[in-house]
Amino acid sequence: MSEAAPPAAGEWRRTSPLSFAVRAITGLKNLIFPVAALLFGTNAVRGEAMWVFPAIAGMVLFSSLFTWIGWRHFRYRIGEDDIRVERGLFSRTARSVPYERIQDVSLEQAPVPRLFGMAEVKFETGAGGKDELKIGYVTEAEGTALRETVRARKSGDAAARGSVEAAPEAGSLTLFAMDTRRLLTFGLFEFSLVVFAVLGGAAQQFDFLLPFDIWDPDNWMRLVAGQGHWLRELGFAAQAIGATLALAALALVGLVTGVGRTVLRDYGFRLEETPKGLRRRRGLLTRTDVVMPVHRVQALQVTTGILRRRWGWHGLSVVSLAQDAKAGNHVVVPFARMEEIEPVVDVAGFDLPASDTEWRRPSARHRFDQAMLGAVPLGLAALAVPIVNSRFGQPLELPLLASAALLALAAFFAVREHFLWRRDRHAVDARHVFVRRGWLAPRLDIASRLKLQSVEISQGPLARRRGYADLKFGVAGGSLELGGIPLEDARAIRRAVLGSIASVDFSRLP
Repeated sequence: MSEAAPPAAGEWRRTSPLSFAVRAITGLKNLIFPVAALLFGTNAVRGEAMWVFPAIAGMVLFSSLFTWIGWRHFRYRIGEDDIRVERGLFSRTARSVPYERIQDVSLEQAPVPRLFGMAEVKFETGAGGKDELKIGYVTEAEGTALRETVRARKSGDAAARGSVEAAPEAGSLTLFAMDTRRLLTFGLFEFSLVVFAVLGGAAQQFDFLLPFDIWDPDNWMRLVAGQGHWLRELGFAAQAIGATLALAALALVGLVTGVGRTVLRDYGFRLEETPKGLRRRRGLLTRTDVVMPVHRVQALQVTTGILRRRWGWHGLSVVSLAQDAKAGNHVVVPFARMEEIEPVVDVAGFDLPASDTEWRRPSARHRFDQAMLGAVPLGLAALAVPIVNSRFGQPLELPLLASAALLALAAFFAVREHFLWRRDRHAVDARHVFVRRGWLAPRLDIASRLKLQSVEISQGPLARRRGYADLKFGVAGGSLELGGIPLEDARAIRRAVLGSIASVDFSRLP
């Protein structure tokens, strides 16, 4: 079906009439709990209150009416300097967002809008998701044209200022994509037990339908003592086999859940280099289409996992002024080898650490102090437990076990700090700040010296006395920190980074 030409710039318009149907269908989920409460509260499922069903139909019609009113009184306009949105019937709100405040524009297609060929347009303003502007729902073609038009007007493209219609993107180059085999392999490493949290939440919501309170441990003890007495009669070997099977079933559920979540989120994952920036598309049910302008990328994160690193798998995220699901970074390569990540790093305008990079450790005093702050209180508690217990004349077996556990935990803290001191590194070259951190699941942060927003040296009382400091760099969505480095190193790095920032007058840039 062909699309009509968009109206001229400055003209008010409404979203597609199909968006009313989309909102009406998606709004039905808000009636699930009221309808369930009405059915079970009146025993309608047994036929004792059939008047409930007309009431449910009335609720659906009432909800649809409000949806139609909301659609009828929503309109937007693409102006010369801003995009304006008005909504509401009795309480009318009008909002205007200047183009220079818009960090990025993305398209999102949830399952129901996707069936109708509709998309929601999100204008990211860099306010952490609290101040985003959304227009939903429009056709895919209109959403794409709207995104390109806003970007062109934001960049001052004179050719786009007379029309809302923008030319489609051309000259894209695929940088990374995941086929089905890669996607399923990725899912195996995304072990998750979130299904049990969902079941627990559902059980809490519908606990009135269960035969007993599942959160009461006494009920489970009675169940095992009564109907479950046969477990005790199987013997130790059978119980061990049963426990092994239960753990295997738990692992299987975790693997299946991880694969399922990964497929839903990253199906059809494709990263492309376009004239507008890095374009990422992914999703099976909810399809997202995000373009990240390269000049807005402030830092990169190369991550891995405890198991992934053994097989050489890594992920790459870009830290951008735009937001991704209310987070300060976009995953651009979720599961790849380093040789596949290198071209994306190059396109983003960054470099991976060279083989001759001079890495420096944090202060040994800092790690020693951290180890003592964690281990000493636990050691004192381990000594105090049997002493306190002996004054009350109680047996020493359990206090000794508790003391041993506390001492083991203190030793773990000390060993952990030692390994972190050996693994954590930082380096500074002419263009970047590199930070390696982590022991079991290491991470590499790469920040552009030119694009950092601020540099801060922070010292607590102990750090001031011991001669080390934390160096914090301001980046989108948070900060990049070098913890516990010698004070002189912190001052030298701050001078170098501020020199890079001061070398460019950003107020004179177009």
